[in-house]
Amino acid sequence: MSGFDCDLFVIGGGSGGVRAARMAAQRGARVVVAEAAALGGTCVNVGCIPKKLYSYAAHYAHDFEEAAGFGWDVPAPRFDWARLKKNRAAEIARLNGVYEQLLRGAGVEILRGWATLLDANTVQVATGEGARPWRAAHILVATGGTPSVPHFPGREHVLTSDQMFDLDPLPRRLVVVGGGYIACEFASIFRGLGAQVTQLYRGEQVLRGFDDDVRAFIAQEMGKTGIDLRLHSNVAAVAREAGGLALTLENGEALATDAVLYATGRLPNVAGLGLDAAGIALSAHGAIVVDEQFRTSVPSVLAVGDVCSRLQLTPVALAEAMVVVDQLFGAGRRRMEYECIPTAVFTHPNIGTVGLTEREARERLGELRIFRSEFRPLRHTLSGSSERTLMKLVVDAASDRVVGLHMVGPEAGEIVQGFAVAMKAGATKSVFDATIGIHPTAAEEFVTMREPVTR
Repeated sequence: MSGFDCDLFVIGGGSGGVRAARMAAQRGARVVVAEAAALGGTCVNVGCIPKKLYSYAAHYAHDFEEAAGFGWDVPAPRFDWARLKKNRAAEIARLNGVYEQLLRGAGVEILRGWATLLDANTVQVATGEGARPWRAAHILVATGGTPSVPHFPGREHVLTSDQMFDLDPLPRRLVVVGGGYIACEFASIFRGLGAQVTQLYRGEQVLRGFDDDVRAFIAQEMGKTGIDLRLHSNVAAVAREAGGLALTLENGEALATDAVLYATGRLPNVAGLGLDAAGIALSAHGAIVVDEQFRTSVPSVLAVGDVCSRLQLTPVALAEAMVVVDQLFGAGRRRMEYECIPTAVFTHPNIGTVGLTEREARERLGELRIFRSEFRPLRHTLSGSSERTLMKLVVDAASDRVVGLHMVGPEAGEIVQGFAVAMKAGATKSVFDATIGIHPTAAEEFVTMREPVTR
């Protein structure tokens, strides 16, 4: 396009930005990406990937304990926090390099610096060599989200999820504030690594937005691991004292700890981007407002991922990026569907879910059939663990379609991913019933539940 330095300028080198840049370049577009931090964004650097690696590390504590029931005498294990951090850092550095290779291999130009919008088609990038304006036919904002900490006395003493991977030393006592998936995952991880964990949540139950049976069940299972979950609790103030931190709760209770993690939500990362100068509209919560094609109020500027706050999941950002590429450099037929998106929570045990919760289904559909099974997994008949598994189907009575599938148990995400395909295809309960199970597995329970529960 004459008069422009590039066809697409991407602000942000995270999952959505990299996907859009690479796919657009492969279609012949001239693409530039600006990123001030490490490539890969939150997911690769301080989110999904390192968190899952630490979750694996924490699971070994349970595995060592459970091995005795299967005839193994395991010497007293010793955990090396420094070694875990070093190995994680090496793997993340490798992934950063992979992202760079993918971009450069596709012909994308990478700028290491802070990008600011000047107008509808101009981005200024400040690098170590100075600032330069870039003219682009299209601009994509993919800057993700950032942790949010409310204002209260002593907030400067608390940590966010971004800082949890390199703590020194490993805290003996940790307070986690929040009830979302990030809070619950870190509570499980640090409990598994040996910390004494107290989780505070101001609501009536953790994991708001998930199925109520799942919420109650995971709270119970996390409690079995030794996590002290306190509902209807919130922090009034934090103060540093000799030997650690002193928390004062809103009910007046005092709590001593070595570290406090605030996982109370994430905000769209829009500060310092020059959105006002470009005339880009934001929602009341600070997210960039986009239409079905992810165009902002300025047609030449688009946005995808957490900065839009539609659904804060890495695979969603990737799918949104593909819609943008198709709109700009393809046939323009691709659309983003937000129904039946599966997700997992890597608590101990894991959660996997896809489709509607029972409450959502009752509000939308009316009469339902609910199938629910709770059992002790075969592994734990010898392991000595009291951990149990929950599996649940929500069925629309009128159509027989399975509209919700939920699981709490080992490898729940792996299991639910497969069933998500069936649900996306519109599978009915009759199709589930006609499917032969794989025995003995936990997954077969989803195709063997026959008696609906009475509510």
